[in-house]
Amino acid sequence: MSAVPRSEKPAGRFRRMLDRLSSSQTDLESEELREDADTAGCTRICDCHDRQIVTVTGTLRTVTLRPRAGVPALEAELFDGSAALDVVWLGRRSIVGIEPGRRLIASGRISMSRGRRVLFNPKYELRPLGRE
Repeated sequence: MSAVPRSEKPAGRFRRMLDRLSSSQTDLESEELREDADTAGCTRICDCHDRQIVTVTGTLRTVTLRPRAGVPALEAELFDGSAALDVVWLGRRSIVGIEPGRRLIASGRISMSRGRRVLFNPKYELRPLGRE
């Protein structure tokens, strides 16, 4: 056996193929989302800190209507393969195109609420459905 651990060896074509075949669908989707964030030049959600202005991208996992202090609020969970954050549009009951499974790019200031990252009323851009 060689002294170099497997994770530090350069991955050959066969090794990468074997890793992809043995990975779960969730792992593959997470890897694809992380690569998408890198190619789009966005900050990974796991690297976002409180009060930081960021641009993030990912897939909406859930979209719910949840009133906050008597005001309607549309909440969505954005996942980029590294972590998740909540995106909240205050005063909105629905937004055309904001639905589970949709990819988007969102920009704004991160805040922390109950230990979770939140973007309130972000600027956003819907990504095309399917492959780009």
